[in-house]
Amino acid sequence: MFNNKPKVSVIIPTYNREHLISRSIDSVLNQTYKDFEVIIVDDASTDNTEELIKKEYPTLIYLRLKKNMGAAVARNTGLNVARGEYIAFHDSDDEWFPEKLEKQMDVFDKSPEVGVVYTDMLRIFEDQGIDYWNSPTVYSGILVNEQTLDYQVLGIGIQSAVIQKECIEYVGYFDDKLPRLIDLDLFLRLSKYFKFYHIREPLVKYYENEGISTNIIAGYTARIYLLNKYFNCLKGNKKFLARQYYDIGYSMMSIGNLRSGRHYLIKAIKANPIAIKSIVLLIISLAGQNIYEKIINIYNTIYWRLFHASSVK
Repeated sequence: MFNNKPKVSVIIPTYNREHLISRSIDSVLNQTYKDFEVIIVDDASTDNTEELIKKEYPTLIYLRLKKNMGAAVARNTGLNVARGEYIAFHDSDDEWFPEKLEKQMDVFDKSPEVGVVYTDMLRIFEDQGIDYWNSPTVYSGILVNEQTLDYQVLGIGIQSAVIQKECIEYVGYFDDKLPRLIDLDLFLRLSKYFKFYHIREPLVKYYENEGISTNIIAGYTARIYLLNKYFNCLKGNKKFLARQYYDIGYSMMSIGNLRSGRHYLIKAIKANPIAIKSIVLLIISLAGQNIYEKIINIYNTIYWRLFHASSVK
């Protein structure tokens, strides 16, 4: 860990995680693989994160931004000072299993043509419930998963990945214009040129907390941005476009923005005239906000009861 030029640079962006960041850092320091440096990028926290890091982890690299800039800028700041050949991103509220880096670096040693090695995760809820997070299998040069009609890299946790730094430098750093899905965007660009390797084993504990990942407005804003960014590559896939427009419209309606939501449902129907879900949702929305919410709530209640009943069996 204290080599002049480490093999791996671990970058941990953080914002007001004084009460959680030790869990994240300790899981890195307890790795069985030791040839790494740790770079903590504090996105202008207003709690005692800085004092904690300087007191408890004085040997780690600590960088503090002058003002809150978001995760993309924080991660890019870490990349600018990283000395390792490989980059491992970690979130300041999650945990790595001790053998994570060792197993990933073993893949790179055996298959140097691989650009990204990522793993499955355990998703930990606030009530301590646990789900197994199956990461997708990625094929180079393919943008869309035709089964899910979504981006094929969707579902890879950035905290589960180790990436060759030269691959990141080739496709460019994180896009700081995105309010969300910055890791998805990076993986999209990487998958166009480089090989991904999937370790089908959970080597990360991903804790589900309130934050940017649960922000609906940021979510559909990012979806719109990505559609515009990659539209030339996506415009021929009408079913994919219809699915994306539906998801955006549904998200807008879920926070009461029926007018904008209808606009995207109409776009979905134009892209795919037999997009039944979009047609039904559009018709329901015409009844007004109150009736729309009642019908959607009834549907969601029935759906989850059926889902729960089938999962119990």
